Amino acid sequence: MLTERQEAILRNIVEDYINLAQPISSEFFEKKHKFGLSPATLRIEFQKLTKNGYLFQPHTSAGRVPTDKAYRFFVNKLLESEIEEFKIEDWIEKEIEDTIKFLQNLTKNLAEISDSLVLSYLIDEDICWKEGWEEVLKEPEFFERETVFKFTEFLEDFEKNLADLKINSKIKVYIGSENPFPKGKDFSAIVSKCYFPREKETILSILGPKRMDYNKNIALMNSLKNFLENLCQKN
Repeated sequence: MLTERQEAILRNIVEDYINLAQPISSEFFEKKHKFGLSPATLRIEFQKLTKNGYLFQPHTSAGRVPTDKAYRFFVNKLLESEIEEFKIEDWIEKEIEDTIKFLQNLTKNLAEISDSLVLSYLIDEDICWKEGWEEVLKEPEFFERETVFKFTEFLEDFEKNLADLKINSKIKVYIGSENPFPKGKDFSAIVSKCYFPREKETILSILGPKRMDYNKNIALMNSLKNFLENLCQKN
């Protein structure tokens, strides 16, 4: 069990790493966050979080990086709290005359706002649509070609087996090693089943590095689900 102080420290470390994409040192953390702790006490807390599997140190002289366990802790706290609402109506079509066009537009806008790759699967018509390569490849993780190859393989596995994941209307977050696909240990996926008007079942997925902005992307997915639910009730 983490103490209240350790939870607060860990949340801030995860947020800092998501924003900076570089290991977080206790010295940097002390200067940025006013926890009222001495450098020595803060280093001890970093060591405890590392020992308990929430952080790891890439190099002896480097700062700490969140593990899958840390991201899971962070995401669970987000899912337990009140999720921010995005104004989905600002970028989504109000009327659905052409389901395929609606799906394409939704996928493109969701990819741009999430800075991730978005995969939408229209179950009834067995149509899959992907957008967001330009966005996701800007992330530092993809500066290495090997990571791009792994992500491509992960995406292929994900798309091929998406229908077998037994996704329901709840938001499901796969983080790193939690992914059911061998090539997914360096990536995360936020997935949920949504409904378009006329009972069109759709699975929406936001894919990217483990260092994705979970706060924004989970809020986006939740807001989109609520918007589509209201849209279905009107139609």
